[in-house]
Amino acid sequence: MAIELRGISKRYPNGAIGAIDVDIRTKDGEFIALFGPSGSGKTSLLQIAGLLLRPDSGEVLIDGERVDELSESGTATLRRSRLGFVFQSASLLPLLSAAENVDVSLRLLGVGGRKARERVVHALDAVAMVDRAHHRPDELSGGEQQRVSIARALVHEPGYILADEPTGELDTTTGASILELLQRVAKSGTTVLMASHDPAAIRFVDRALFVTDGTLHAPTRRELELWLTEGAAINTR
Repeated sequence: MAIELRGISKRYPNGAIGAIDVDIRTKDGEFIALFGPSGSGKTSLLQIAGLLLRPDSGEVLIDGERVDELSESGTATLRRSRLGFVFQSASLLPLLSAAENVDVSLRLLGVGGRKARERVVHALDAVAMVDRAHHRPDELSGGEQQRVSIARALVHEPGYILADEPTGELDTTTGASILELLQRVAKSGTTVLMASHDPAAIRFVDRALFVTDGTLHAPTRRELELWLTEGAAINTR
């Protein structure tokens, strides 16, 4: 199944463009990166795919079901049950342990007891954080906090992870470890759609798209590498 964006367009009141007639279709277990300069529209596209932002026109489908016209409650339920989110900042609750932060996603779905405990351990194990389960965020490094946020996104077993600049606040080595983790998540069958500026990401993703002025392009890997490392222009004709 897939997330599909069909003919998506989005404009903001200040005249900024989020998207112009964009089409995207993911594949099962695919790791896709949206690259592009700041303000190009990649975060808007990610938010539309994650039902955090409604398009002005076009359709959003998840597993063949049109979802952009759902009610607010229907949209919230779908996000909690079928989508997982990872942001630039881990945004963990400071007074909760790593395990308790991961458990929050299950509580929102009404999952508790032994089943919840098993899922939390499984999710932390998937990101190599079981031994840090009882530590609070201020006792964790930036990379460890981001691993916990990925566990939180995975714990309810979503079909899709939406990641917005997940390595933006991390050093190069730690960022690469997070990208490798997201690659493993995709290979396990969970589709990952990510917005990124990180030059290292090109080594980990299955498909890379370039966003400029709200439109999508499919440059060669070499073109993207030169843009990411040297700022070279990409042919968008």
